[in-house]
Amino acid sequence: MPRRSNSTPTTRPSPTGSGSVASNDSDTGPRSNSGSAGRPIIGLPTYSERTRFGHWDVDAAVLSRTYVELTERAGGIPVLLPPIGTPRPELVERLDGLVLTGGADLDPARYGAPAHPATRGLRPDRDESEFGLFTLARQAGLPVLAICRGLQLVNVALGGTLLQHVPDTVGHTDHSREPGVFTVTTATTVPGSQVAAIVGPEVKAHCHHHQAIDALAPELTASAHAPDGIIEAAETRSGPFLLGVQWHPEENTTDTRLMRALVEHAAQYGKERNR
Repeated sequence: MPRRSNSTPTTRPSPTGSGSVASNDSDTGPRSNSGSAGRPIIGLPTYSERTRFGHWDVDAAVLSRTYVELTERAGGIPVLLPPIGTPRPELVERLDGLVLTGGADLDPARYGAPAHPATRGLRPDRDESEFGLFTLARQAGLPVLAICRGLQLVNVALGGTLLQHVPDTVGHTDHSREPGVFTVTTATTVPGSQVAAIVGPEVKAHCHHHQAIDALAPELTASAHAPDGIIEAAETRSGPFLLGVQWHPEENTTDTRLMRALVEHAAQYGKERNR
């Protein structure tokens, strides 16, 4: 059985706004009134890590290049956003869309829980920055795609809680079998949901997570599940585009559908904002 979720979403038009699922075979992306050549500007939060390159071993703001490449292939202009404290509204005003990227565990204090022994590698600077970004994005009506940690952040920001160590609940480690190696599983989508309109009834999901949604936030609806019932996607029923997936679409180089859906919404957002 799936974990706790709200009612099944009703049927709605394709999230691409065109009445059909976005194509995955074209490099020609949507156009917005903002950004170079009209392509929408997509913000990608980074994280602070000790990093070695060339002769240097320094603290750096980093993000896997796969996010950048997926955004570009889907027709957006990727812009990296370092974690530098509480973000200002002027930043969000320059964006057409936001991707909340994957990464370290959230501080469980944000959903009123003590830390599980397996909860580690916390990044309070990143938490502060990204919770602030998400709040500003919601206030502005900015389209948001949330990936892995990003989905967990959205759920917590809207009042939900997390399973801090999934193997304690499901009895296996299939969602993250080995550090640094993605596990491919099948996520089944809920008919009538936005994610089903984008990827169809099933999707091969590249997973690497030991945490997941427990209590789902009231504003969200679960829209995909793993075979063991873990929530693999959640979305809002109405309002600006907000879709989160527990898997990593950036790791599938042949599939741009989720990012393309965000980019199309971002292009429309940019046009409406600049009228």
